[in-house]
Amino acid sequence: MGEIKAITTTTAAPEHCLEIAETGHEPNKANRVASLDIFRGLAVALMILVDDAGGQWPTIGHAPWNGCNLADFVMPFFLFIVGMAIPLAFKRIKRWDKSVGKVILRTLKLLFWGLLLQGGYSHAPDKLTYGVDMKKIRWCGILQRIAFAYFVVALVEIFTKDKRVKDLSTNRLAIFRLYCWHWLVGASVLIIYLAVIYGTYVPDWQFTVHDIDSADNGKQFTVACGVRGKLDPPCNAVGYIDREVLGINHMYHHPAWRRSKACTLNSPHEGPLQDNAPSWCHAPFEPEGIISSISAILSTIIGVHFGHVLVHLKNHSKRLKHWVLMGLALLVVGLILHFTHAIPLNKQLYTLSYVCVTSGAAALVFSAIYILVDIQRFKFIFLPLQWIGMNAMLVYVMAAEGIFAGFINGWYYGDPRNTLVRWIQKHIFVEVWHSTRVGILLYVIFAEILFWGIVTGILHWLKIYWKL
Repeated sequence: MGEIKAITTTTAAPEHCLEIAETGHEPNKANRVASLDIFRGLAVALMILVDDAGGQWPTIGHAPWNGCNLADFVMPFFLFIVGMAIPLAFKRIKRWDKSVGKVILRTLKLLFWGLLLQGGYSHAPDKLTYGVDMKKIRWCGILQRIAFAYFVVALVEIFTKDKRVKDLSTNRLAIFRLYCWHWLVGASVLIIYLAVIYGTYVPDWQFTVHDIDSADNGKQFTVACGVRGKLDPPCNAVGYIDREVLGINHMYHHPAWRRSKACTLNSPHEGPLQDNAPSWCHAPFEPEGIISSISAILSTIIGVHFGHVLVHLKNHSKRLKHWVLMGLALLVVGLILHFTHAIPLNKQLYTLSYVCVTSGAAALVFSAIYILVDIQRFKFIFLPLQWIGMNAMLVYVMAAEGIFAGFINGWYYGDPRNTLVRWIQKHIFVEVWHSTRVGILLYVIFAEILFWGIVTGILHWLKIYWKL
């Protein structure tokens, strides 16, 4: 159980199974942690939902800047799950060199798929073309961030692992002391991140619009900054370092801030930029950039801690008490930081308050699933999510990145816009409900999420899994 496969899809390999104890009793056989599969499947389903229905329902899409909508929980949930899987995958290390080799290989595979799917090479599902100008390739993305966080935290787990005691139930703080190196790494990451975002001087900067579909194509803009420690869209250190290191042409060209009130009258929906919109509204921004990805390591470290609890505490109630109390504490700390205006919730910058709130939410959601599935045995209700979670990489590539829809769209009738996907959306969902918003939402739930739940269920029955 817990072998990392791209988005941490699990394997059926018995050496990675985790013993799950009934309350107060030792388990007599190894079982999969079904709640972790289901939580992973839920994260993938949420990604599909917010990506494909977020345009019609902007309240579930990414917040334009400060704040936290449903879409903003997806990335931290994935990183939390990656972290939880690491102690299970490396529960027993016979040779550290082989373990390190596996980590490096999986990291490289994640980077490859990340560049292929989000670097600009794939234009699915809307355009029936492929290829990317290397002068404009996007270096960062979802899988690249997961690869980076996994690489760092997995190596910490491997190199700091020694002979662990089997049961730490008698001392609440023992598990923190046992894995003190993880928390020292987390503290170092936090110090570096805070020092950079509050200590880096951001000068004025210029950029040229390179978008043939824009009326401003070729136009040059200047953004006035000359400040230090700002967390606003134009003058934050996160964007400055990405522009200097990655190059502005290699960043994401459709940032969420374009849906802000300062940029468009259609806010929170997408729409044309105002004539008097600030110059930074036209600029690219990398939501999975360098400094924010360093901060994202914290989400994975917190997930690793929850995985350690799962490994070491042999009692349902003690596990849940630890998880819920820590989840609530993180949630409260994050909300206090945000509402006191000390550190705003911000996914684009991956702020400390954002880490706390999203990790706390992940802890509580996982705890609820654990109660329903691994204790109350209501697993049958969540079977589609479990199947998706066991083949998460497949569903991510085919559904979340639109590869399958792009393949279907390639078989059109008369006009590239006259495809089976559009026909189903229009005639089975939109026209039946007389609402584009409701129709698209139902299409995503039934024709995408439930469809892939059934497909992965068949693949599970055939014992077919896509792993890295």
